[in-house]
Amino acid sequence: MTELYDVAAIGNAIVDVIAPADEAFLTSEGLSKGAMMLIDEARGVDLYSRMAPGVETSGGSAGNTVAGVASFGGRAAYLGKVAKDQLGDVFAHDLRAQGVRFDVAPLGAGPATARCLINVTPDGQRTMCTYLGASTELTADDVDPAIIEAARIVYLEGYLFDPFEARRAFAKAAGLARANGRQIAITLSDAFVVERHRGALMEFIETQVDIVFANEAEVCALFETPDFDAAVNALASRTAIAAVTRSEQGSVIAAGEARHEIWAAAVDKVVDTTGAGDQYAAGFLYGLANDRSLPVCGQLGSLAAAEVISHYGPRPQVSLKALAASRGL
Repeated sequence: MTELYDVAAIGNAIVDVIAPADEAFLTSEGLSKGAMMLIDEARGVDLYSRMAPGVETSGGSAGNTVAGVASFGGRAAYLGKVAKDQLGDVFAHDLRAQGVRFDVAPLGAGPATARCLINVTPDGQRTMCTYLGASTELTADDVDPAIIEAARIVYLEGYLFDPFEARRAFAKAAGLARANGRQIAITLSDAFVVERHRGALMEFIETQVDIVFANEAEVCALFETPDFDAAVNALASRTAIAAVTRSEQGSVIAAGEARHEIWAAAVDKVVDTTGAGDQYAAGFLYGLANDRSLPVCGQLGSLAAAEVISHYGPRPQVSLKALAASRGL
C-alpha cells in the first residue's frame, strides 16, 4: 500500500494547562516534583482553582510528537479521543491547523475532554496531574486500518497501557502495522507506567516493537537497575533501535552493537521541560521515516527538544523544518 504518512500515532488526547509554581505550592498540594499522577475530575477542579494563571494548549504525548513531525514538514496522522466540548474543539483545531490528520469522532456523552495540570518550577521541571476523561474512551473501533496501513512508522504511547479499551485499540494498531510491514515505535511515557505494566511492556517490546523511546529513569525502571549502561544494553538486545534521553547529557541511540552518543542542543534558558521527550521523538521519527542516519535522527530530536524547552507549551513555536535547515540538518 502507498505510504501516505511518515508517522501515524495513537495516544491520549489531552489539553494541557501550564502554570508557574514554587516548591512551597508543590509541597502544600502533596505533589511529587517532576512526577506525573492520575487524578479524578473533582481533584482536577480543586487543583486548578489554586494554580497560578496559566496557558491552555493542546497536548498529549503522541499528539505533541505528530505536531512536531508536521513542523519538520512530515506527513502525520493521529488517533485519539476527545469529547464534544470546548476543550475537545480546541484540541482538534490545534492539531489540524498544524497539518496533522485527525478525524476520530468525538465522544457525544460521557467524560469531558482530558486535561493535564502542569506546574512548572523555576528550574523548568514540570509536575503533572492528569485527568484522563474522554481519552480513555478510545476503542478499537476508532482505529482506522487505512491510516495505520498507510503509515511508514506507527507510534504508540505507553500511557495507553492503563485503560483496558485503549489498550485494545493499541493492540489493534500494532497488529495492523505488523501485518503490513510497517515499523512500530513505542514510548515508555513515564516510570510509573513502567512500574505498573513492566511485564506486559517487556513482552510487547520483545515481540512487536522496532523502536523504543525512553528516558534514563524509565529504562532503568524497566530493567530494575540503577546502571544506565546495563539498562540500555538490555533494551538494545530486545529491539532494533533504542533511543534513550538523558536531559542535559543528550541521548544515546543503540542499534545492535552500535552506540551513538548525541549532544544536547544548546538553549539559552530552560523555561519548561514539558514536551521535551515528545519533540525528541518527533525529530527522530521524522529523520528515520526519511532515511536519515541514526546520528542525524538523534540530532534532529535534540534540536526539537531544545526548541520546546525554551518556552511554555509542549509543541513547537517555530518551524522545525526551517530551524533544522539553519543548522544544516
